[in-house]
Amino acid sequence: MSDNALLDGVLVLDISQFLSGPFAALRLADLGARVIKIERPDGGDLGRRLYLSDTELGGDSTLFHAINRGKESFAADFKNPADREAITKLIARADVVIQNFRPGVIERLGFDYEKAREINPRIVYASISGYGEEGPWRGRPGQDLLAQARSGVMWLNGDADQGPVPFGLAIADLLAGNAVTQGVLAGLVRAGRTGVGAHIQTSLLEALIDFQFEVLATHLNDGGRIPTRSSFRNAHAYLSAPYGVYRTADGWLALAMTPLDGLATLLGVPDLVGLPPDAPFRERDRIKRRLAERLATQSSAAWLAILEPHDIWCSEVLNWTELFDSENFKLLDMVQTLRKEDGFTLRTLRSPIRVNGERGRSERPAPRVGEHTEALRAEFGLT
Repeated sequence: MSDNALLDGVLVLDISQFLSGPFAALRLADLGARVIKIERPDGGDLGRRLYLSDTELGGDSTLFHAINRGKESFAADFKNPADREAITKLIARADVVIQNFRPGVIERLGFDYEKAREINPRIVYASISGYGEEGPWRGRPGQDLLAQARSGVMWLNGDADQGPVPFGLAIADLLAGNAVTQGVLAGLVRAGRTGVGAHIQTSLLEALIDFQFEVLATHLNDGGRIPTRSSFRNAHAYLSAPYGVYRTADGWLALAMTPLDGLATLLGVPDLVGLPPDAPFRERDRIKRRLAERLATQSSAAWLAILEPHDIWCSEVLNWTELFDSENFKLLDMVQTLRKEDGFTLRTLRSPIRVNGERGRSERPAPRVGEHTEALRAEFGLT
């Protein structure tokens, strides 16, 4: 194990499915923890069949492989007494348990935090729900798009006349997974000092609300006014012109916060120089449309050559092919190829975290259902 594997020796039981819980377990694995994924023998994690495209790798979806690389799989039927005893023994040896069942399910299975704490007082136990363990939404499906719909976040995206616009990513799952990871790491610190574990809890909804903390702080302190999105090239409901993304002669250019006078002078738009201080917000749409007219006359590279030497905050807008071809991305070295003994290969991303200048690298793709069951039974005396 590398000296940079900060969680070397930490054992994580991943009893979760789909994305939020498995993502948290993946982050802990990237930091050096050993992760055992406990799955049903008849098909395993439902995420194995959650396809983002028609691409399949080794019988499972690319999403499953991306989120479960490097883990071991222990197949167990929660209704089977022998398998329940095996899970109990694993909890006794584990440092962390992660679960994301709908509220009430893990209690019925008999492996909730209180039961786990009886088995292992130093366990750090993480629970992710859709909307919290109490309230009228507790039993509703904890799915990313539905959580976005209830969080208010959709009203920050898109232009004013578009209605609610969801993010094109599973942000609720990933943010909840990150939040749980932070809590688990803090719980491990305390468990290491005192021998006392903790129950770490969050939900997709709480993670999305926290994601909006900056703009919600404004909302809570300015009379509860609802933000007003720009009707043209909206990029942030609370920020004035020129903040947005604009078409150029051959692509797109993003403009962030920058003084309008200096930008307008460099672009050759004199009618936008010397406007009143409140104009960039009060006349936001008119100003952005005027900038768009000018930016469409030259290429992105031509505008960057004019703007960047003057420290104007701007960037070309890249697609994934252009990103991967860029020198900066290549230097980050974030893509890895994983291989199995049977010739199976998977290209996926590496952890975004570097420790002592080094980025961790996985050695194994995601496991087959129950791939490590017999070896784990022998190792932990589960037979």
